Amino acid sequence: MAGTSAKLEANNINNQATEANKIEISGLSKIYKGRNGDTIALQNTDLTIKNNEFVCVVGPSGCGKTTLLNIIGGLEAATSGSVRVDGKEVNGPGRERGVVFQQYALFPWKTVLKNVEFGLKLRGLNQKERKEKAESYLELVGLKDFAHAYPKELSGGMKQRVAIARAYAVEPEVLLMDEPFGALDAQTRAQLQEELLKTWQKQKKTCFFITHDVEEAVILAQRVIIMSARPGRIKEIIDVDIPYPRDQSTKLDERYISIKNEIWSKVYREYLEVSK
Repeated sequence: MAGTSAKLEANNINNQATEANKIEISGLSKIYKGRNGDTIALQNTDLTIKNNEFVCVVGPSGCGKTTLLNIIGGLEAATSGSVRVDGKEVNGPGRERGVVFQQYALFPWKTVLKNVEFGLKLRGLNQKERKEKAESYLELVGLKDFAHAYPKELSGGMKQRVAIARAYAVEPEVLLMDEPFGALDAQTRAQLQEELLKTWQKQKKTCFFITHDVEEAVILAQRVIIMSARPGRIKEIIDVDIPYPRDQSTKLDERYISIKNEIWSKVYREYLEVSK
């Protein structure tokens, strides 16, 4: 009886650990083979991301940020090491992981509504279910009135909101975002940052967000991961201890400015390494 109780307690502890840690990256390396030799994109990377955590990744170009995201998303394979989501090893794409890229990748011949419905159709939902769910997520990103518009009729920021709605609609547990606001003007970018935070606070997804913009990282994230110049490694992790909700006025806060400057100085050193 005592042995059974101990076993149950151990199982409970293991389950709690799995729930707390959404993504576990261990000893991850990626080497690309080329005609001019091998390129080490990632080297011996370890990282744990908690359930519902918002993490931003910054670092110089070529430091392996996108490679890391693609491996988490199952879009490419690691050379060595492992990625686990909810304790299960990632061996390919899965619907528990949604991806949003810098390019919107919308189908130009489909309406906004049909673009958002696309992933739901692949999941086998009937037409009524698809429409209701797609409309609810378009409302979440403020585009319900544009459901029957085509991508060519939308601004860049609106297209990106459609892409975010499409990713959310399939209800992934992890949202992987590769510089989704990088091509937008400053005003639209600031607006979408605030909208993304509001959506994240409602939906409570685990977010892995890549950006070159340190200000963006600090306004969004609970933790900022700084990656080193190639070969890509995690140089440092900075906690952003600024309470939510955050908006653009947060950028005037002394604590925000202090964290931004700390991160920027570390990232700048890595940029200097690249230019050597």
